[in-house]
Amino acid sequence: MLSKKMEEILNLQVGKEAYASALYLAMASWAENKGMEGVSEWFYAQTEEERLHMLKFLRYVNERGGHGVVPLVDQPPVAFKDVKTVFEAALEHEQMVTRSINEIVALALEEKDFTTHHWLQWFVEEQLEEESSVQRIIDKLNLLGEHNLYLFDRDIMGMRGAGAEGEA
Repeated sequence: MLSKKMEEILNLQVGKEAYASALYLAMASWAENKGMEGVSEWFYAQTEEERLHMLKFLRYVNERGGHGVVPLVDQPPVAFKDVKTVFEAALEHEQMVTRSINEIVALALEEKDFTTHHWLQWFVEEQLEEESSVQRIIDKLNLLGEHNLYLFDRDIMGMRGAGAEGEA
């Protein structure tokens, strides 16, 4: 059984994951409208992944005797300066999610809720991979500069999750 405090913080995370899905959907749409098929497909894939994360949190709350709450999601930005700015915003968002997951882990330890602590370890690893993946893309964009985006756009899906070990 979850404590009321744990149920509340997990439901807040449901909302953060829902917003991440909406944010990446907005980024995918922006990229698609700019003719960047590869970038848009990368973000469409991320949208689905974040939606699955949201569902995992919601279902976990329900499985542990709480009530998972479907959140109202704020409107994400719809326009971005350029492709690098999009990925920098994605990295900033992933770093915020990592901090949020770490807060939940800290609460689980404080409450001696070892079941939730154990369950969260998948998300701890996932966030490490998410941040690393986006940072690698930003590193590639820094190498390219503002030109030569055609090959980057063509090859980006091959970079999704590349280099991560033990992916789920």
